Amino acid sequence: MRKRLRRPPKKVSFKKTKYILFLLLVYFSYSFTYSYLINKNIKVDNESFLKLLLSEGNHNVIHQYKPKKIVNEIVSFLTNIDLNKPATILGMNLFDRELLAANMEIKEEHNDEYDPYELEKVTEYIKDPNPSVVNNPKVYIYNSHQLEHYNPEHLEIYNIKPNVMMASYMLKEKLNNLGIPTIVEEANLIEFMRINNWRHVDSYKASRIFILDAKNKYDELEYYIDIHRDSVRKNISTTTINNKKYARTLFVVGLDNPHYQANLKMAEDIDKLIKQKYPGLSRGVYKKQGRGVDGVYNQDISPKMILLEVGGVDNNIEEVLNTIEAFSKIFYEYVNSE
Repeated sequence: MRKRLRRPPKKVSFKKTKYILFLLLVYFSYSFTYSYLINKNIKVDNESFLKLLLSEGNHNVIHQYKPKKIVNEIVSFLTNIDLNKPATILGMNLFDRELLAANMEIKEEHNDEYDPYELEKVTEYIKDPNPSVVNNPKVYIYNSHQLEHYNPEHLEIYNIKPNVMMASYMLKEKLNNLGIPTIVEEANLIEFMRINNWRHVDSYKASRIFILDAKNKYDELEYYIDIHRDSVRKNISTTTINNKKYARTLFVVGLDNPHYQANLKMAEDIDKLIKQKYPGLSRGVYKKQGRGVDGVYNQDISPKMILLEVGGVDNNIEEVLNTIEAFSKIFYEYVNSE
């Protein structure tokens, strides 16, 4: 019998590898040059960014701040590689996503224990981008924890540092546009606390001074809204409704004050409307009382006090804006139904 000659092994083609390496080189060259030019020549402050975000027709303006996303999408389309996820370059078979997720500790509870002065490293006090005179305000918005920040992804190179003060200014604009006269507390509470040598536990004591001042100054004030963000992770703090992402809401009611029943009823009534109009947006009403917690949250000042958590530490400002738009409509409906 004639022996079959074995064919020599085919040479490994490096064409695809070279192609990928070339794309990576282009991407990193672009990324480095772009970041250098941005840091050197372009300065955008929080107020300017927020003003642009709130202007008519610029709802999705945040996407203009993500030029690197374009390159990533091209590479992903051609190679199935996501440059924001190194695991896709090495091969996802090396990682087990489900195993990673299973090992993550998830706690779905309200938590605001942190050092407020530490937050100054990642965010800062923000002025009202659209200051205006509001006669006979009906709603007073404030932030007992002004420096609770949101995810600055894609915005950090512009020195934009989103936090809950942005959410307050957004809500003020939305409610005023709906015909509900609204003001926001602009005092720098962190600086006020520093001057008085107060700590984090004194945050509500600090905001209380300004709440009472506003209450004495404006006879028409009826509703008081304290906006926070929670510390839970994004899989808990985010939902998608009609292909749009939202930062989920959570009402916190302290039960250790004489107005708790009225405040609890208001929170539950508004929460019910949210669940009817935007299923999945609300995380519900969280009641707090007893040893080791505040249990008051200044809600003894009025029977119409709201402590509203808008999203969590991982939410971006666009998700927060979507929620603020939804909440403003719900709140408008609630106020006009009373």
